[in-house]
Amino acid sequence: MDDRHAIDKSLRLKNALARAGFLEAPVAPLVAAPLGTRRRADLGVTRRGAEISLGLHKARDAEVVDMQECVLLRADILRLLPPLRVLLRSLEALRRAGSVVINWLDEGPDILLRMDAAFTGPDKTKIIAFARAHNVLRISIATGTDEPEPAIMLAPPVISFAGVKIEPPPGAFLQASAEGEAAIVAAVLAGLPKLTNKSRIAELFAGSGTLSFALAQRARVEAYEGNAAAVAAQDKAIRTQNLAGRMSIALRDLHRRPLQPGDIAGRAAVVVDPPFAGAAAQMRFLIAAKAPRVIYVSCNPEALAADAAQLHRAGYTVLNATPIDQFPFSENVESVVVFGKGK
Repeated sequence: MDDRHAIDKSLRLKNALARAGFLEAPVAPLVAAPLGTRRRADLGVTRRGAEISLGLHKARDAEVVDMQECVLLRADILRLLPPLRVLLRSLEALRRAGSVVINWLDEGPDILLRMDAAFTGPDKTKIIAFARAHNVLRISIATGTDEPEPAIMLAPPVISFAGVKIEPPPGAFLQASAEGEAAIVAAVLAGLPKLTNKSRIAELFAGSGTLSFALAQRARVEAYEGNAAAVAAQDKAIRTQNLAGRMSIALRDLHRRPLQPGDIAGRAAVVVDPPFAGAAAQMRFLIAAKAPRVIYVSCNPEALAADAAQLHRAGYTVLNATPIDQFPFSENVESVVVFGKGK
């Protein structure tokens, strides 16, 4: 990655904050994840006769560009793709199109196959043989929009967040790289105010716990997430690892049922890590709660600008902003922005 690329990424964050009204926001140097470290691949697959294309969709197009190499992905994910094409070509469940999600967890790959027809008995036999041949922790299958079900699990599919082992749901969202995740966690923790043993943190859009378990080492965490499978995974880890005294997780669609001011009032900090579209429905209630510290994690500068504008109008200032590049050779940039209000 050249210096110009790094400057452009930082400028995207600076410009987003400027559009929100924060003209002189302090922006830290760009943190760049190394190439060859991406641990999550969400790929499209299409069949045309005997030909299989496995790779990424063209921009704003259903066509899948077959991927033979990628400087971003872990080498061990790339090594799985040729035999995976052979498997996909043999599946009756793949008629025209589907998708493949590969998450590289602590001990190896976790794969979700989502196809456009029902999986047959012979399909499942081939999938089991593939998992055994390539040491895949778990392969889950789904047809259309159905919920995934495991076809085979050779070992627990586990990933560690702040030292806490969690079994994520099939196809779960993970930060693109462990290095990028570490940078995000570090920036979030650095943005916390001074805390006491009685301090509470509200975490919105908590996912499976990427930030939750690290935050729980600093204060009591009350986490909210709209995906039931992610909530179940985090709740299981909380119960089995005796963390109930430090944290809780609740199922809540924050777009349709945002937390009300009374749900947030009195928290020392609110951590917001929304999906790409941002947290528009939640922001006015967060502001009404007069949260003294808001830490906003963003993968979309446009959504960040819109949500941050509401904080600017409410009198917040930017205490620190950290750009993180998990997406080299693209315009995308992750960022952690710390907003403060009052003394």
